[in-house]
Order: sequence, then C-alpha cells, then structure tokens
Amino acid sequence: MHTLQWSDALSLDLPLMDGTHREFVDLLACAAQAGDSQLMAAWEALIEHTQDHFDREDRWMADTGFSATHCHTTQHKVVLQVMREGARRGWGGDLALVRQMVSELALWFPQHAQSMDAALALHVRRVGYDPATGQVLMPEAAPACADG
Repeated sequence: MHTLQWSDALSLDLPLMDGTHREFVDLLACAAQAGDSQLMAAWEALIEHTQDHFDREDRWMADTGFSATHCHTTQHKVVLQVMREGARRGWGGDLALVRQMVSELALWFPQHAQSMDAALALHVRRVGYDPATGQVLMPEAAPACADG
C-alpha cells in the first residue's frame, strides 16, 4: 500500500491551502492505518473533508476567474464521485477496494497538489485574493475572461 506523509514538497506557500492539504494527508493516513472496524468511518471523514476542501478551492477559482477552472473542478468532481462509490462498496463489505483507493489517493494527491493546486496558489497570490472575504485585491492581475 502506498502511503503519504506531509513534507515541504507539498507546501504551496498559501497557509489556508497548506493547512487544508495537511489535514487531507493526515486523514488519508488515518484511513491507511485504520483496522477493518474503523476503516469506513475514517473513509467517510476523508470524504467529508475532501468535499469541503474541493468546494473551497472551486470557490476560489470562481471568485478569481482562474483560467484552469474547468479542468481543475472536473477533476475534483471525478475524485469525489469515485470516493463516494468506494464508500458505497465499502459499506457493502468491499474493504479491500477502499484500501486500494486509499493507496491510489496517496499517489494521486502529490501530483494534483504540485500541478493544479500549485497553479491555483500562484494565481491566488498574484491577484491578491483574500479567501476570508472573497475579495480580489488586485483585479487588474486577473484574466480578462475565464475559459469556464
């Protein structure tokens, strides 16, 4: 089974995003280490976190006119759909599938963070986006139009 630990390589120099990503890594580790009787509760906690995590990033993309929105949000939707299917199958007794998904997420997440999320973090900093208020402090740095 592939496992993932937080490292500086995952840091994107955006504290709110980094904190959320660290929580994801921690919850993924909990699922990886869970015994059979705790696995589905750990998986459901990971899904709940991931929904909030992706919703937040999707909101940032919409608020700032991030040009890669469609591709990034589509990946979020697909990952959540697969995770929910894993939950359905896991509650039906297929714990091996859920364990495989935990392993696959440990491989997927660094790639996603270091490519799609890194581009978003750079964009958010460039436009002076304040996630707490939803304000873009430097709108002139945002693209004139988004690709949707």
